[in-house]
Amino acid sequence: MLAAASRQALSDSRARLSELAGSLPEAAGIAGVSDGLFAVVRVLDEVGHLRRILADPTAPAEAKSELVDSLFGGRIDPLALQVLKDALARRWSGSRDLVDGIEVLAVQARFLVAEADGTLDAVEDELFRFSRIVAREPELRLALTNASVDADRKKALVEGLIGSRVQPATLSIILSLVTAPRGRTLEDGLAEYAALAAEIRQRSIATVTSAIPLDDERQERLAALLSRTLGRAVQVQVEVDPKVVGGLLVQIGDEVIDGSTLNRLREARRALAS
Repeated sequence: MLAAASRQALSDSRARLSELAGSLPEAAGIAGVSDGLFAVVRVLDEVGHLRRILADPTAPAEAKSELVDSLFGGRIDPLALQVLKDALARRWSGSRDLVDGIEVLAVQARFLVAEADGTLDAVEDELFRFSRIVAREPELRLALTNASVDADRKKALVEGLIGSRVQPATLSIILSLVTAPRGRTLEDGLAEYAALAAEIRQRSIATVTSAIPLDDERQERLAALLSRTLGRAVQVQVEVDPKVVGGLLVQIGDEVIDGSTLNRLREARRALAS
């Protein structure tokens, strides 16, 4: 969780990135921003004194700009360098917040390209589906999160599993989370960036657990109902789990709407026991 100052810095940096993308003839032009910022994140993760210097609120913005020019100028996309300098000119609460923020900007840039080419819906769905696969396959999760397995082996495993089956943006995000988890669980990272994709589409994600599969018509009706109830667009993602017995379990962010038969049975038992 980012501190208050860092949340404001990230919000302003993200708004500036969206403005930059909107000013280009084609949003695909910011594809290099994502690659460049991911490269910066990797460097800052490894070099602690550098990230502390760049996050120091007492250091002049001009000095930071000159430093990143000397380190990354000519090595990353010029637009990535521009976005990086804009972020560094803002006030961050700490060096880790700064690196986390730059990574979010890298992901946002990738998602803006996907939105422009019409694949963001697919990316969002693929991130969700991969998270479900990881949750169901403990051996796969262990292989992807085991610190003793080197990054190249994890990358080869992911590419072999999904490389030809998902959008390039999906593969890029998953590879980043697997090879550089940066202190978070794989599940949390996937959920965070699926939510970011939905936010860019100005929607909320409703994770719906049902005892049986829901066809497209039922999913559309449920999404419409939730959208009317919440007053904002809602994207429904369905997970089938026979253990809920019947009904639906809906989770939107931290809010849980439990209408499953299992939950009603639990409530009945509690009422009888009281």
